[in-house]
Amino acid sequence: MSKTAAAHEARELLAACYDGVLATLSVDVDGYPFGSVVPYCLDRDARPVILIASIAQHSKNVRHDARVSLTVFDRGVDELQTSGRVTYLGECERLAPGPVLDDVRERYFRYFPEAMDYDRTHDFAFHAITPRRVRYIGGFGDIHWFEPDRMLVANPFDAAAERGIVDHMNADHADAVRHYCTLVGVAVPDGVTPLLVGCDGEGVNIRLDRRIVRLAFDAPAGDLAAVRATLVGLARREPA
Repeated sequence: MSKTAAAHEARELLAACYDGVLATLSVDVDGYPFGSVVPYCLDRDARPVILIASIAQHSKNVRHDARVSLTVFDRGVDELQTSGRVTYLGECERLAPGPVLDDVRERYFRYFPEAMDYDRTHDFAFHAITPRRVRYIGGFGDIHWFEPDRMLVANPFDAAAERGIVDHMNADHADAVRHYCTLVGVAVPDGVTPLLVGCDGEGVNIRLDRRIVRLAFDAPAGDLAAVRATLVGLARREPA
């Protein structure tokens, strides 16, 4: 597999998954890695963003040493050793108040609305992981290292544009959003309304209750006209 194709697969896996194993450097057992499971979504620059409590062990570790890794993989596959996985090494830093944090909060809570209660009642803070290097394994023997520029593909839609896409699709094209789930082989459970929660130049994310699914585009959509044409085409496509 070419480096370009592998990088695209790695980005898609990172965008499709919504939880992973966060490894931090322990302050209690010096020099040892400490693993924990965290949900995440991507920010406008495609960095993983996590919401963590100040009292959590991983938060204490990050305050002491910002170096972390986040490992993500598709937990739904039958054979983990032959499927894709990403290990994302970087620095985990708390986001300061400002427009970036405001944007992250809005996007994160679309993905994880239940987390709004944590944010209101506990001492939680948003952190972004800026990559140092990324390792991708696409299968047996298919192993790649990537520098940050391969992973940091900026979302072409700003917060207002993405909000407009999301709100329009959910309000006026609910049947299309439901249809998108069938295109990736996901059955919508009875009583669950699929909601579009994220859109970037390479695909959309849909929330089904507490599950997130990803529908990747066949080709990048770099502006509103392109994403509209892509979503219309996908709405007309028959499931494989």
